[in-house]
Amino acid sequence: MKSSEGAAQEASWQWDGEAGDPGEVPGDVIGGGDGGPRLSRRGLLTGAGVLALGGAAWAVTASQGEGPAPEPPPTAVSGPTPLWTYRGPEATTPERLIVPPDRPVSLSKAGLQVLDPADGGPKRLLSFDPPPPRDWPSDLQRPVGNVAVQRDYLYTAASKGHLDAHHLTDPTADWSLPLPDDLQGQLQLNAVGAGVLYGCVLGWPRADSAVPSSRLFAVRLEERTLLWSVAVDQQERPVAPAPGYGGNQLACVRSLGTGPELVVRDAATGREVWSTPAGGDLSWCTAAGRNFLVPYGDGGVCLLDADGKPLWTHSPARGESWRALPPVPDAARVFVPRDDGVVTCLDTGNGRVLWSCQLPFLLDRRSRPLLQEGTLYVPGPAAGGVSAIYAATGVLGWTFRDSGPGRDVWSLASGGGRLYAGHDEVLHALTLT
Repeated sequence: MKSSEGAAQEASWQWDGEAGDPGEVPGDVIGGGDGGPRLSRRGLLTGAGVLALGGAAWAVTASQGEGPAPEPPPTAVSGPTPLWTYRGPEATTPERLIVPPDRPVSLSKAGLQVLDPADGGPKRLLSFDPPPPRDWPSDLQRPVGNVAVQRDYLYTAASKGHLDAHHLTDPTADWSLPLPDDLQGQLQLNAVGAGVLYGCVLGWPRADSAVPSSRLFAVRLEERTLLWSVAVDQQERPVAPAPGYGGNQLACVRSLGTGPELVVRDAATGREVWSTPAGGDLSWCTAAGRNFLVPYGDGGVCLLDADGKPLWTHSPARGESWRALPPVPDAARVFVPRDDGVVTCLDTGNGRVLWSCQLPFLLDRRSRPLLQEGTLYVPGPAAGGVSAIYAATGVLGWTFRDSGPGRDVWSLASGGGRLYAGHDEVLHALTLT
């Protein structure tokens, strides 16, 4: 990996079939909120100013004598007034992030653009190979994730046999952890929790078996050390860690000829604790304390205890047609978003319905709600916006929209008392309710 302070004359990579495309244009920061209007960060530079890392480039260009490029019109919004709005040069791919970041970032095919929380100004572009396919994501069944932003670092598995850590603002703090020989394959980063990153190498060949196998691993990020790695005889990947609640468990999905199986392992050692057949769909799994929430039946949700026994289920009633999406738990409640645009709050202890809230838009598997300071923020499609639901009562507080256009769902992140809501090329900073 090369530093972002590399030579400006290095050539940037191009997508297949894109030779001759016009160069990238910089992102714009548009004024808003109480801070008043702010100038765009599009500058007039001589030649091309390039921030390069790993061969990818972020260029800001304008021809001398022509003056600055015309500013795009401000994005019209309804709902809360943004503190600032950032407009990047291309659509983002937030589905590649394992968990929502705790700061404003814009992840696109070019890399991860780190933004200043104060005004949305670009701070550092982190580019890594290989980039995602041009049609990413081609469908909702494609595995997502493989990039993690935790605290001050971006973690990737772009280098074969290495875990790469890129500091979000200081290139001298970057590091790379070489992994042992039995992890020298195509790494997948799948889950992160309590300072531990979990991943797998799929299809690892074993001399004593013709069955495709996997090797799971865990890395302590602060110590930069491999915590454990274990081999399994089937295809298996981590999906949901539950450390910090007293259970210290890691949920994995194992692919069998008879269907998927939920496997729970000791998060400290990788040892298998128990497993249970999924009985069909196992497209998501969410930790809820020491327990796990999984899909159930025809669109419902089931809570499994620490030993894998069902505690309760919640399913569509007679005449209803909906499918539960990955829930959002807190200490005593479970918030279940549904594809029909309804969010239902259940009592974690017994599954009793506490309230339901109808959103002004439908949801799909790409919608990832965020619970912050007593408010559940639910992202919808680009034209739908983001809705805020008061978690205690289920009352719909507000819905934030912009003038678009767009085709992606909204994505959410939070940090420092702010909510970062974006879709396609745009990211807004809002004050948390």
